[in-house]
Amino acid sequence: MNNRRHFLKSAAALTTAPLILPSRVWSAEVAPNSRINMGFVGTGKQSGHLLGAFMGQPGVQVVAVCDVDKNRRESAQKRVQEKYSKDKPEGWNGCEAYNDFRELLARKDIDAVCIATPDHWHAVITVAALAAGKDVYCEKPLCHNVHEAVAVINAVKKHNRVLQTGSMQRSSGEFRVASELVQNGVIGKVSRVECQFGGPPRLNDLPEEAIEPGLDWDLWLGPAQKKPYSSVLAPRGVHDHFPKWREYAEYGGGYVTDWGAHHLDIAHWGLGMDENGPVEVVPPADSSERISAKNNLDVDGCELVYASGVRVKHMKGGFGVHFFGENGEVKVNRGQFEVIMGGKPVYAKDGKTSVERAYMAAERDLLKDAKIKLYRSGNHVGDFLDCMRSRKKPITHEGVGGSTSIVCNLMNIGYITGKPFKWDPIKNEFASGTGDAKLLTRDYRGEWKV
Repeated sequence: MNNRRHFLKSAAALTTAPLILPSRVWSAEVAPNSRINMGFVGTGKQSGHLLGAFMGQPGVQVVAVCDVDKNRRESAQKRVQEKYSKDKPEGWNGCEAYNDFRELLARKDIDAVCIATPDHWHAVITVAALAAGKDVYCEKPLCHNVHEAVAVINAVKKHNRVLQTGSMQRSSGEFRVASELVQNGVIGKVSRVECQFGGPPRLNDLPEEAIEPGLDWDLWLGPAQKKPYSSVLAPRGVHDHFPKWREYAEYGGGYVTDWGAHHLDIAHWGLGMDENGPVEVVPPADSSERISAKNNLDVDGCELVYASGVRVKHMKGGFGVHFFGENGEVKVNRGQFEVIMGGKPVYAKDGKTSVERAYMAAERDLLKDAKIKLYRSGNHVGDFLDCMRSRKKPITHEGVGGSTSIVCNLMNIGYITGKPFKWDPIKNEFASGTGDAKLLTRDYRGEWKV
């Protein structure tokens, strides 16, 4: 126990102080034919999908899993061991299970980590992993607030690592073609974009419940302020649903940062606004009153205004991502695609045409002479691994994931305050004397800092 306490005290430096390692660590590359050793932090429902995806890729082996819930981490460990018992990778010596992510990050044999924890942990673990010389695949939204997004972007640059955000819609053909159509002016000058997703978060007022053995609740909370345990936030053991921690501001950003991180990301892609953002945020005048009445998930109508004059509006209803141009419209969602010209659909998924046929036909006919070709990825996980080997930027690198996270948080700030504000998307700060800088960060608890 004394040795373990000493280790954890030392490992805390990964999150609270600069980590000084030899320069060769920061510039290390994964050899083209070498096997990539991976660790997984967070082993809930989303991590289950990612675990299977990574283990299905050639040249990858999972050597460690981490979760604050004993049942979940042991279940993930068992899954890995069963997978490799049938086809043991060369050099694989088993899969360790950890309660504390710092123990996993301290392992020198791990090349990359996949982070699928609640959102309030993303940046803390990501920055610590980058400092430890690991490449990172982190679920979206990349960060919990604007301050963290800037910190992660800077950390990737500082440590010369590869980061992929889990905004996997960019690796689906319908979203790429839709964005190429818009960027190449097929529907003319865009005036507005409508994005469909749920509302902003609420504050945690959940009643206290007894904690069953096997959950490290203090470590689940981490940088968030101390609150009593609730199974709404952290249902025990292995389960097949997405917990509702995302609806609470202390741990997520409501559905604005959940589904909004997907659809606003595609709005940015189509508008060519990666690593950029709006210059003004205009919420509905009654949004703060409606939030005070605790009907957060029903609130919509906030608009992001860009320097070009384009307005991106949050809608409860609609069609995923809907671009409106002077000569037509493009509508896209998962498994859905539609191009409208002259008020009529000319390329669309319907009873006779699959989504693949629809977007491939539009690409063939409308983009054959396109001057703008967007990043093509058919496998989000595979793209990350390829970029680990090549040391190139993946499709949703830190600049993409960071700017998407920022714009989601700006929308939430608009809803919560009920006041419009100006924004500088290059400096990532409020402009023209508007806004409160305190809203760009949060109060961090204890040793957990970003």
